[in-house]
Amino acid sequence: METLRDILDAAARGVFPPADGRTTVVPQACDRDAGVLAFTAHAVVFTDEDPEWVYKTLRATDCDELAAPMNPRFLAALLDRTGRTADTVDAMLVGSPLPGEPPLALREIEDGEHPRIVYARRRRDEVRAWTADGGVLVTGRGVGGRPEVSVEVDEGVRHRGLGRLLVTAARHLVTEPLWAQVSPGNARSMRAFQAAGYRPVGSEVLLCQRKMPV
Repeated sequence: METLRDILDAAARGVFPPADGRTTVVPQACDRDAGVLAFTAHAVVFTDEDPEWVYKTLRATDCDELAAPMNPRFLAALLDRTGRTADTVDAMLVGSPLPGEPPLALREIEDGEHPRIVYARRRRDEVRAWTADGGVLVTGRGVGGRPEVSVEVDEGVRHRGLGRLLVTAARHLVTEPLWAQVSPGNARSMRAFQAAGYRPVGSEVLLCQRKMPV
């Protein structure tokens, strides 16, 4: 059976599920993460709930069949069924590893109680973080064990290209494709990731445990 990680690894290579209008249901890779991924004309629901319940609920959703997996009514039903919570629908972007040194000086944060590390550990494993002048870069393994990146830029140094440099630097720190989850409404962040060579491959809703371990 194809796993969630199999699907993600293939998408990172540009090989996507068939655009057949169907939905694939696969088990969660861990207790922490459940959710929905949407690719072109194909969706993936990763959950430990009964697949038949998923398909029945999708059929009962009053909307276009292609839109059903990301429809608010289906997502609300899935949240109620699982007792989980969700923040938003994010765009999924992925960037390939880059050789050589990062384009800016990074200083690794050794303090495990740093707020950005504490926050990231709620959603990722193997978390590491670095600072640059006015910014923070965080990596870790998230959905399906994939490497993920997030950045934060101080208000006083925005609009100077630091965000783009940080997410470019992240590609020099990994040996496998690096994923990012970005709200489509965050146009500034979307532009930074795309300018740094990350490719949009789909969208996702992450369903989180209501009381996530720190």
